[in-house]
Amino acid sequence: MSVRIRLTRKGAKKRPFYRIVAADSKAPRDGRFLEVLGYYDPLEDPAQIHIDVDRVKEWIQRGAKLSETVGSLLRKKEVSKVSSQTG
Repeated sequence: MSVRIRLTRKGAKKRPFYRIVAADSKAPRDGRFLEVLGYYDPLEDPAQIHIDVDRVKEWIQRGAKLSETVGSLLRKKEVSKVSSQTG
């Protein structure tokens, strides 16, 4: 099972809210996940990003890959050690 750290969409129509989750790469976008690692609210000004960096690092050590979007969110939060391992 390959694990990806990616976004899953929540919220209402035209009011997106995203959770950052660790999920099996074959699971649907809004389907089963292993753990919630944070959230991203793009409608706030400025956009609100909350990430549990320690848990993300643990998942990466276990072999999880970051999605491009999560990698860019980590760069916005200035977490350089983790974001350089996108895959």
